[in-house]
Amino acid sequence: MLLSATSNKTIEIFINQFTFKPKKSIVVPLNGDSKVVIQELPELIHTVDVQNELGEGVVWNEATSTIWWTDIERSTLFEYHLASDRLKTWDTPHRVGCFGFVENDHRLIVAFDCGIAFFDLSTGAVQWLYGPDILAYGLRFNDGKIDPFGVFWAGTMVEKPEVAKVFGSLYCIDSQNTLTEHISNITTSNGLCWSPDGSILYHADSPRQTIWRYRYDPEKNTITDKETFAKTGEGMFPDGSTVDCDGGVWNAHWGGAQIARYRHDGEKSLVLEVPVDLPSCVAFGGDDLNLLLVTTARLSLSDSRLKKRPKSGSLLIYRTNFQGLPASRFKLQK
Repeated sequence: MLLSATSNKTIEIFINQFTFKPKKSIVVPLNGDSKVVIQELPELIHTVDVQNELGEGVVWNEATSTIWWTDIERSTLFEYHLASDRLKTWDTPHRVGCFGFVENDHRLIVAFDCGIAFFDLSTGAVQWLYGPDILAYGLRFNDGKIDPFGVFWAGTMVEKPEVAKVFGSLYCIDSQNTLTEHISNITTSNGLCWSPDGSILYHADSPRQTIWRYRYDPEKNTITDKETFAKTGEGMFPDGSTVDCDGGVWNAHWGGAQIARYRHDGEKSLVLEVPVDLPSCVAFGGDDLNLLLVTTARLSLSDSRLKKRPKSGSLLIYRTNFQGLPASRFKLQK
């Protein structure tokens, strides 16, 4: 294969791990300052067979070296310790759309389907911040996470379009417990993540098959300069996202059986085919933050399809040559 370049640029090539197994990226110089970077595709190293109906909200807990996620439809939280293969679950009083860890506190901050609260796993106590039942009928909280500055964000979705009279929104709640609506007219809020420096917010509305980006000013609590970042292909819907330390945006393509990594300009730099139809959320974890954690779903799949896709509903763990960022924690009022 002959590769050449006349302008100063970098070309990334990803090859199947079964063909070639470099331990790290290989850089091949071309003409001038141009180069080709050969990367190994992420490799599936472990599957946690939990048969989630709708696995979502995966996050790595650095303090305990564990993976956390929710099965929304079964109102269950999961904690998995990879080194010991130990799995722990909690039943929750309401469906959990998304959640995060709290700084210097053992509780979680949770967007239940009907409102936002602190949730004590040891006692089951729920301390409502907004709710329950703050949402219009037919809506529920869905995707969300904590931004690099310790603010909790959660978006809503139209769960029952036949009765919902309004659309969903994207909210944030800060250390003063102030709830702010940032985006409205959303059908299914998803794909929330931030650039490594926190200056750019990414957000998707799944049925519109579009990921947008905004300028984010945490001091003013504003998002501005909306622009289209990327569009998914036919039959693929942007679901949960994460960002690596190089600023690449990873998104689970619901219905597309793939995870895509997007460069800063919105172009795909990597497409990872996964053994499920419905990948739902991604995050980086592991002690080196180089493991890609993928939740998946079985929801709406036929028995015949599940036989062909037996890993549906599992947590998938991939080893990558990329490194993620530590999960932020919600900052309490001092």
